[in-house]
Amino acid sequence: MIKKIITLFKLGRKIAKSNILNIVSKFKEPPVVIKIIFKILSFSFSNKQNKDENKDQGEKLSSSLESMGTTFIKLGQFLATRPDIIGEELSKKLESLQDKLPPFPLHQAKEIIRNDLGNDIYNSIIDLSEPVAAASIAQVHKAKINDNGTIKDVAIKILRPNIKKIFNEEIDAMMLFAFLIESFIKKSKRLKLVEVVFLLKEITNLEMDLRFEAAAANEYAENTKNDVGFKVPQIYWNFTSETVMTLDWIDGISIRETDQLKKRNLNTNKIAENIIQNFLRHAVRDGFFHADMHQGNIFIDNNGHIVPIDFGIMGRLDKMSKRFLAEILFGFIQRDYRKVAEVHLVAGLVPKNVPIDDLAQALRSIGEPIFGQTVKDISGGKLLKQLFDVTEKFNMQTQPQLLMLQKTMVVVEGVARKLNPNTNIWTTSKPVLENWLKETKDPLSKINETLQSTSEVIKRLPEFPEIMDKANQALTFLANGQIPQNSNSYSQLNTKKLEMTAFRNQTIIGILILVIFGLLVF
Repeated sequence: MIKKIITLFKLGRKIAKSNILNIVSKFKEPPVVIKIIFKILSFSFSNKQNKDENKDQGEKLSSSLESMGTTFIKLGQFLATRPDIIGEELSKKLESLQDKLPPFPLHQAKEIIRNDLGNDIYNSIIDLSEPVAAASIAQVHKAKINDNGTIKDVAIKILRPNIKKIFNEEIDAMMLFAFLIESFIKKSKRLKLVEVVFLLKEITNLEMDLRFEAAAANEYAENTKNDVGFKVPQIYWNFTSETVMTLDWIDGISIRETDQLKKRNLNTNKIAENIIQNFLRHAVRDGFFHADMHQGNIFIDNNGHIVPIDFGIMGRLDKMSKRFLAEILFGFIQRDYRKVAEVHLVAGLVPKNVPIDDLAQALRSIGEPIFGQTVKDISGGKLLKQLFDVTEKFNMQTQPQLLMLQKTMVVVEGVARKLNPNTNIWTTSKPVLENWLKETKDPLSKINETLQSTSEVIKRLPEFPEIMDKANQALTFLANGQIPQNSNSYSQLNTKKLEMTAFRNQTIIGILILVIFGLLVF
C-alpha cells in the first residue's frame, strides 16, 4: 500500500507540473483546495522544469501525459479527438500520443519474437523492419511471412517490455485515489469511480494479452464480413502469442491525413458519415464494437474501404442494453423526450421515484440546443457539463457496461469532426437506428425469435427455476451498474476495497496517535 501511495504521489506531481489545471479552468474553475494541492505538488528546488519553458501549452501537456504512462496516454488520445473541448491547436499537439511514441529497439523486438514463437517461426519471418508505429502498450513492425506457399506483407505487433507491471502499478495507485475521493466526497459515490478504474484495469490487462486481441479481431471480421466498404485485417494464428500478434499489412492512409485523402479524390464527408454509421451498426446490431476508434486506429485502403486496426479494447452490449441504447438515441433524434425518459426508468438508469415529466424536461434542455446545428457550433465542454449536472440532479447511476460505449461515441464524433466539421451525428445516426428498430420490431422477426426462445426453454426446462433466479440477478446488476457477484472480478474488487479500507482506517488512527503524542509532548 505504501508503494501505491508513492506511485500516486509521483503521478500527482507530474500532473501538477503539467498545464492541465489551466486547461480545466477554461470550462470549470477548480476548487481553491485543488489549486493549493497542485501548487504544493509542483514545487521543486531544481531548475529541471526550465527546459520546458520554450514549449507551448500543448507540448507541455503532451510530454507530461507521455511521461505519466499508459493510463494518462489513453486520456491524451481521447482529448486529441475533442478540439471543441480543448481547442484545435492543443488537439493537434496531442495527436502524437496516438501512435508516435518513442519505440523500443529492434533487437529487443527480435528477442521477444524468438522467445515467444520459437526459433522455427522466428526464422520464417522475412525482412522484419524497424518500428513503424509505437503506442502506449505496443509497437508495430512490417515484415513478410510465408503463408502456405504465398508470401504476404504483414504487421507484427509486439508488447512493450514490462508494460503489464508498469500499468498495474499505476492503475492500483489510481484505484486508491478513486477510493479516497469516494470516502471523503460522498456525492462522488454514485459515479462508482473504484468500479470504473477496476474495470479499466481488467479490460487493459486483457488488451495486454495479444491472443485476446487476435480473437476479438477474428470475431469482428466475422460480424462485419458483409458490411460494404468496411474491412477487418486477417489474423495469422501461427505467428501470434501472448506478446506477439501478426495480421495483414494495410496499404492505406490514416484518416488523420485529410489532405492525402482529398488528393486521392476520396470523399472525406462520406467517410465521416460511414465511420459513425458503421460504429452504431456494430453496437446495436452485433453488440460488439471497436472501443478505441481514435484517428491512429482507422485507415482508408487503396479501394476506399474503412480499415480499423488495434482490437485490444472492444465493447460488448447485451440484448437489453442494445435495445435501450437504440431507443434512447432514436428518442433524441425524434425529439420524443418523454419516451427517452421512460426508457431511462425502465432500464434502471435512474431511480423509480424520479418524476418522469421532470426528467423529460431536463433531457429536452440537452437535446433541443443541438438540433439544427453543425458539430462545430456545439460546445462539447458545455454539453458535458450539462449532462453531468442532469445526472447528478436525478441521481443517475454510472453504468460500467455502457461507459465504454459512451466514451467511444464521443471519440467517434470527434474523429468525424476532423474529416468534416459540418457533420451532424444525429442526422447521420438516424437511418441506422431506424432500420435496426424496424427489423427488431418486424412481426416475422418476433415470431422467429419467439420460436427460438421457446425451443431453448423446452430444452432447459429442468433448470428453469435456477435460470429465473440468475435472470433476476442479472437484471439487478444491469440496473445498478454492478459487477456480477458470482464472478472472480467481483471477489477481486471486494478484496481491493477491503485492503484500501483497512489502509484508510490505519492511516486515520496513525494520524490521531501522532496528534495526541504532539499535544502531550509539546
